[in-house]
Amino acid sequence: MHASSVFRPSLLLAFPVAVALLATLAVPAKITAQTGARERTLFVSAVDDSGKPVTGLTPGDFIVREDGARREVLRVSRALEPIDVALLVDNSASSAALVSPLREGLTRFIAAMAEAGGTTPHNIALVGLAARPTIIVDYTSDRKRLTDGIGRLFPERDSGMTLLDAIVEVSKGLEKRDTARIAIVPVITDGIEFTNRYYKDVLEALVRSGAGLHALTVGTFSISDDDGIRNRALALDEGTRASGGQRVTLLSTSAVPAALDKLAAELTSQYKVVYGRPDSLIPPEKVQVSAGRPGLAVRATPARGQKTGA
Repeated sequence: MHASSVFRPSLLLAFPVAVALLATLAVPAKITAQTGARERTLFVSAVDDSGKPVTGLTPGDFIVREDGARREVLRVSRALEPIDVALLVDNSASSAALVSPLREGLTRFIAAMAEAGGTTPHNIALVGLAARPTIIVDYTSDRKRLTDGIGRLFPERDSGMTLLDAIVEVSKGLEKRDTARIAIVPVITDGIEFTNRYYKDVLEALVRSGAGLHALTVGTFSISDDDGIRNRALALDEGTRASGGQRVTLLSTSAVPAALDKLAAELTSQYKVVYGRPDSLIPPEKVQVSAGRPGLAVRATPARGQKTGA
């Protein structure tokens, strides 16, 4: 578990907005995270050594640096902005043993997110990965629609996984959604990757979207010379770190429900950390967030829709 989070916000400015899978869905409430031109907002997960969210933190518990220069943390509060979550689920031929625990875990995840959303519900999409990225359920807060979609999850015979294509296409679609917080959550086995994406292209699409990548991977994921598997491994490892997300490696499918419980608790317990920055027309190359006390691990993703200059 990482004790700090590093990301490069300047990359968010380098590419134009694109239209792709999931881009035509309904647009939720407008982004409201930033409150001033000299302020920056981060959404921060803070957990203890067991991965349990830590409550009651104050500005002194977070250290923010831009290109090595420490910035003043102005305010810390519970993050109340709704989250858009894209669940990328492995329904390829290798997922036969995953289906039952995956259904259970997704049902519990959706229930936890719904209960925590209150009057500003979180929107969740369900995307299958077999053969090609396929929308099973569009972004919605409707638990019945999502539960019905989960019930339609079956492994597709003779199919491989298309995780890298899905991350790219979903990221492009998320660029058009006017939401301050978004997360992409793949739940996959170590089956064959059927896409030919270069991992750096996947990382660029992910960074442009502003999403945190939280991956649950089930299996050994052995080192391979196969291009698809190698690029998948690099995209998962670097993408989770660069986006303020995490990669959770599970050896058994039975561990999936508990892992999704833990992820739901973390996402719904995030902090909104606002820090001050000096006047500048050039965004920093690197922002680093670390914990101000021992026994605390933090992961941070910048709020979307923030101004870049003074």
